[in-house]
Amino acid sequence: MRKRTLYSLIAIGLVIAIFGYEYVLKQQEHTEIIELGSSPKINTNEFFLPTSTTGQVIHHDGYSLSYSEPHEQAEWVAYELKKSHLSNSNFIRPYFEIDQAVKTGAAHWRNYKNSGYDRGHLCPAGDRKYSQSAHDETFLTSNICPQDHGFNSGIWNTLEQKVRYWASKYDGVFVVTGGVLTNDLKTIGEEHVAVPDQFYKVLIDVNSGKIKMIGFLIPHQNSKEPLYKFVVPIDSIEKLTGIDFFPQLDDTIETKLEASADYKDWSFK
Repeated sequence: MRKRTLYSLIAIGLVIAIFGYEYVLKQQEHTEIIELGSSPKINTNEFFLPTSTTGQVIHHDGYSLSYSEPHEQAEWVAYELKKSHLSNSNFIRPYFEIDQAVKTGAAHWRNYKNSGYDRGHLCPAGDRKYSQSAHDETFLTSNICPQDHGFNSGIWNTLEQKVRYWASKYDGVFVVTGGVLTNDLKTIGEEHVAVPDQFYKVLIDVNSGKIKMIGFLIPHQNSKEPLYKFVVPIDSIEKLTGIDFFPQLDDTIETKLEASADYKDWSFK
């Protein structure tokens, strides 16, 4: 009887030790993922990264982001879209996955279930078709936010296609995009994922002989208006978001370009 009790205790001890060891390994792996995400990648154009109001900047291979824990989404996602990135590849759409590099914990995709909103990409999968891994990386939950389907498949999709056109025409543009995050937004899901009332997209081109910028601010609803109707000075988006989009630029150039809503240097054909 005593031997059976001893064996039982040993067995229980072994089980606890195994689970404890697995837990430690998982925690170590998670820590390593977070540390990896905090390091800029070789192909990350750090010069054009915006400031972060949250202090949590994460670098993936195909894009960087600043995660806002109170809103459970990125305040901005930034990436370079080169002409060489554009591809007609048709990769299989993967499942959404929680971004383990977010130290505070990224929202779960289930928050969107039956919410009435799309899981809207900030860095579009269509901008990352140059490889399977780059494409699949856009399905991390840190890269999505709630978007009305009509908006997502309508005016927002039109703008995404126009960005690809400019990337091809100008041999690359740098893109910063996100929702305007405030403290009084509607939320969805158990984790209270915020639903932005407006979305922005800011572009800079340095490959066409001179630096030029353009900013878009679009209400979260579908529209039949032409894209140029949503062009605004970039500094007006900075005032709304608290983000400094191109802090590394010479102040004189930055001030002049960000104050302008002139889109004559950008082809809307």
